[in-house]
Amino acid sequence: MSIDRDTFENTSEDELKELSVPDQVLGFLAAHGDRAFKASEIASQIGIDEGAVSTSLSRLKDRSLVEHKAAYWAVTDDTDRLDGYSGYERATALFNEQVGEEEKQSWREHSPSEPHPSVENE
Repeated sequence: MSIDRDTFENTSEDELKELSVPDQVLGFLAAHGDRAFKASEIASQIGIDEGAVSTSLSRLKDRSLVEHKAAYWAVTDDTDRLDGYSGYERATALFNEQVGEEEKQSWREHSPSEPHPSVENE
């Protein structure tokens, strides 16, 4: 996974090492909490081998941090469980530092009114 130059220059080596593959996977899913993804899509987005992502997803599922249905994975909606996982906190802090904290109202104002064509209607 790449990082921007500012993060590279201003983040300690220890902080960069701390973000494990499960932390990155969980951070990505949490950043896109309203969506579910296939393991291959997650791997492509975070730049990590699909096998490592799949293994991480299975371990995160065992901890009830992600949910799995068919080929899709999503972050749990159990915020207490997420808050208790220290990797989630590190991942969230790093993503917030890199791209800024999420402004939900801004997302809503700019979101399309129709779902993406790849999203199947239930």
